[in-house]
This record gives sequence, structure tokens and C-alpha cells, in this order.
Amino acid sequence: MPDEQLLQDGSIAPDFSMATSRGRHVSLADFKGKPFVLYFYPKADTPGCTKEACGFNEALKAFEGAGLTVIGVSRDPVKKLDAFADKYHLTFPLASDAQGDVTEAYGVWVEKSLYGKAYMGIDRTTFLIGADGKIARIWRKVKVPGHVEAVLEAAQAL
Repeated sequence: MPDEQLLQDGSIAPDFSMATSRGRHVSLADFKGKPFVLYFYPKADTPGCTKEACGFNEALKAFEGAGLTVIGVSRDPVKKLDAFADKYHLTFPLASDAQGDVTEAYGVWVEKSLYGKAYMGIDRTTFLIGADGKIARIWRKVKVPGHVEAVLEAAQAL
């Protein structure tokens, strides 16, 4: 997605509907009038993604206290998300965008490079979406240390 088409603060959050861990389902409509955090991570049960998920899980009561739900999104199948949630006792929904529609709509499915080899993958990105359905804040190319705290601070200021 060219930079001029990337979502920005103030953009209306693209619609989504996905299956989640624990046999549930989540959609944008579920959050009408409610703020939430939608974070995209490359792959379940890998070091950086595990650290990020555990960080959100540890801060979950604080997010809920601020009136927000946290949702993690990857392209992993639900079965893998269930195993990931069980292994690390994650209590917030992990959504499966197996078809890639949501990662495309949010502009996080990008070309990446590892050891000089190009491949497509999720750019670790977090969206704070306000009760009005608009994106209040975006964190792109996220570095895990300190990230959850930064998102929580912004969420509490909504």
C-alpha cells in the first residue's frame, strides 16, 4: 500500500470480522461506541510476538479499567492461536486473519526483508480506535520494549 493510502490518525477504522481464539468471533460492529486496541503481530509463539502478547495480557486490567478491549491479530489459523493463548495464559481475544483481508485493509501486510531476501509479512502495528470508530493513534514498526506502556498511556488519555 503506497504511503499516501496508509491509514492515519483520524481515519475511519476499516470494517473487520474474524474468528478468534476460544471459538469466538469479533467484528468492528462489536465495538460501536466503545474504544479498543487492535494490534497486529507477525506470528504467534515467536519471541517478539510472545513478549508483546504477554505485555498486553499483564496490562489488561489497566486497559479494561480505562474502558478498552485489546485484540491481537495475525494471519495464523485459529488452532495455532488457541495453542498460543493456552501456553501463555492470554485472556484477550487473538483474531485470525487467515485470508489476509484485514491486514490488507489496515495496511500492515508489507514487503519485508530478512538477510537480503524479500518476503511478505505483517508489519508490527498497533491501532488505538476511539468510541467514534476513528483511529485515535497508530504505532507503526513497533519495537516491543515500552510499547504496551505507551499504548496504555494514550488509551487512558482518550
